[in-house]
Amino acid sequence: MFERFDQHLFLFLNSHNSPFWDQVMYNLSGRIIWIPLYLAILIALGFKYKRKFYVIILMIIIAITLSDQFSVIIKNIFHRLRPCHEPALEGLVHLVKGICGGAYGFVSSHASNSFMAATLSLLLIRRKWFTYGMIIWAFMIGYSRIYLGVHYPGDVICGSLVGVLVGWGVFKLYQITDKKLLPGFKYFNQG
Repeated sequence: MFERFDQHLFLFLNSHNSPFWDQVMYNLSGRIIWIPLYLAILIALGFKYKRKFYVIILMIIIAITLSDQFSVIIKNIFHRLRPCHEPALEGLVHLVKGICGGAYGFVSSHASNSFMAATLSLLLIRRKWFTYGMIIWAFMIGYSRIYLGVHYPGDVICGSLVGVLVGWGVFKLYQITDKKLLPGFKYFNQG
């Protein structure tokens, strides 16, 4: 029943398209376009955490690895075809630029990674405007995956949950590290 609902919701959302939005959503889903945002976040974190920035970088590396790998592991466990590979939906999916991706789509790695980045960075930066901006950004990335025809809404929602859990978990790991381990290291306490 859930899969049927997910397919119907996907077809509804995916069917509302235009050449203009095709290009916008294709660009939103790309990785290179977001490099300035990632650099700005790293600079802000560098200014805020000063000498602890090296620990923050380590936490970011751990978070990226966990988020990406968990989403791949889940894909390999569930083997749920992407909508663009689903034979029952052949001819019904609006696929932008003919790009579909790998066979399996549950869960969305894009959603997992963007919600992990949003969660971890907003917990570290803690500014209301930044929080709203990152949440909107992550939702836009998730929606773009549905629009492009490569993920069902359920893929995106579950990927988002994975990302939030990883981001929150790595933030908690940072807090434990900061509280229990870093006080003993003189170098880190000077920042």
